Amino acid sequence: MDKKGLFISFEGVEGAGKTTLIKKLVGFFTDKKQDIFLTREPGGSELGKKLRAIILNAEEKIYPSAELFLFLADRAQHVEECIKPALKAGKIVLCDRFIDSTLAYQGYGRGMDIEQLIMLNTLATNGLEPDLTLLLDLPPQMGLERAKTRNIAQNLTIDEGRFEAEALQFHQKIREGFLTLAKQKKRFFVINAEQNAEEVFYIVKQHIEKSFKFE
Repeated sequence: MDKKGLFISFEGVEGAGKTTLIKKLVGFFTDKKQDIFLTREPGGSELGKKLRAIILNAEEKIYPSAELFLFLADRAQHVEECIKPALKAGKIVLCDRFIDSTLAYQGYGRGMDIEQLIMLNTLATNGLEPDLTLLLDLPPQMGLERAKTRNIAQNLTIDEGRFEAEALQFHQKIREGFLTLAKQKKRFFVINAEQNAEEVFYIVKQHIEKSFKFE
């Protein structure tokens, strides 16, 4: 891999297993002696941490348009403060959610205009897109059960449970949105997340080794 860096985003419905996969990939890249920058949206920057506490709080009533602009503010700060400097330093950026979550959640889920969202995403990122987007796909009902169990175990039901509290139909629209995006963009790699974590990791590892060269 050259010194321009590598940008990998992770997408999927709630409870798809992104966090588990990211942890395994950190070990994989560390073994290859690669510099890693691990981050997430919302909350990757210092400002983003404050915005995350608002955006994901189950007790906050946030209108769709306000929700959208909070995510975009988080993303604009995140790109400039964190992602671009890491890529410039030649690091591998592993980002839990990025631009496609806005298209899936606010676009397909909330029913906002997709073309407008693409324009706003481009404005927030100055055109930056991942080199690879790993989409962990599974039925939303299965993912929600996982996510709610996790939130209860970590006492995050209120602090970060706003999207898990949405109706199943909302999450079904999100899944359909992600799969539609994956058909439109070559950077997507879709994985069946119903498999166990080791199988998912093996498939992803094979794809990364085939797609990118490491010194």
